[in-house]
This record gives sequence, structure tokens and C-alpha cells, in this order.
Amino acid sequence: MGTTGQDEAAAREKARARAEAIAYREQNSKDRAKARTLTNMVWALLACFIVVAFLMIVTWRPKEEKVRAIEYSAQLEDARKAASWVRGPEPLPAGWAATSVQFRTPEQSPITWHLGVVTNEKKYVGLEQSNVTGAKFQSDELGRTSDDGTSSVAGVTWQRKVLLDRKDEQALVLIGSGVTTIVTGNAGYPALETFAASLR
Repeated sequence: MGTTGQDEAAAREKARARAEAIAYREQNSKDRAKARTLTNMVWALLACFIVVAFLMIVTWRPKEEKVRAIEYSAQLEDARKAASWVRGPEPLPAGWAATSVQFRTPEQSPITWHLGVVTNEKKYVGLEQSNVTGAKFQSDELGRTSDDGTSSVAGVTWQRKVLLDRKDEQALVLIGSGVTTIVTGNAGYPALETFAASLR
């Protein structure tokens, strides 16, 4: 009787061990399946990202900012009638476009004339003129500056200035006959000189 009890206990232990082994294998199989599914999903997502990135690179084009060109000749003529010293580009260098213009009449003393231009390389050049020859007009228009030598434009010597409060901007300044003429912008000295040479 004792032997039979031991045999039954041993059989139950074997059955339990076999059931645990089967459950372990089933769970292990499920875990592997999950892992394979997760890995496959990661690879699939990665492939999608690569395809999307490739398409973006192939189809992407830099968005060019449209330049709103304006006609300034009428304002230039009106300004010259009020102030004969007003100068403007005649003509503008090829590919350049005027984008802003302003003339403050004599009643709004001091007299000032402004013309803003965008070059063919999408850089800015501005013309500022006034019948004020003191340092205040330059300071108002340019902020803090440092001298940077001179430029000779059509035989006329302009003072070069580096604008300390604006990144990568310079200016050419000409003072004479009671008038201050400033050509400024981020287009570099050669472009500023080209613009200055076009002024009539």
C-alpha cells in the first residue's frame, strides 16, 4: 500500500513536471513569436521612414521668397523736383529690383530720400540720402559703425563703414555739398560700389 502511494505521488510529480515543461515551451514559443512580430514591425517602420525620407529629399525644393518689385521712377522725379540733390540708380543693375521707396518732403525737415533694392543674389542694398551732414543722420541710419577704409567709385572716394549692430552689413558714405549719401546693405562692398556707380 505504501509503495502504491509512492508510485502515485511519483506519477503526479512527473505529470506536473511534464505539464510545466509543456507550458514553458508554449510560453517560450509565444514570446519568440512576439519578438519576431516586434522586430518585423520595427524593420517595416524603418523601411517606411527611409522611403519617406528619400522621397522628401528627391522632391524637396527650397522655397524662394518672391521679391515684390515696385516702380520708383515717378517718386524719384517728384523727389528731384523738391530736392535737386536726390539721386537714384539709372538704370538699376541687371536683375536687381526696387522693393521700397520713401521721400520725406521739405515740410518734414530734414529732407530724406530712401530706396531699397534686392540684388540678383537676393541680397539687400539701401540708399539713404539727406540734407543733414552731421553724425546724427549716419547714426540714425547705421547705428554704431567702424571705419573700414575707402572705395573709389567713378573717381569719387566713399568712406567704408562696418555696421557693428547688424551682422554682415557694410556701408559706403559720401558727404559733400550739404548732402549725406549712404549706400548700405548685406550684399558686400563690390555690390554696394556697383549700386553707387549707378546713381545719377
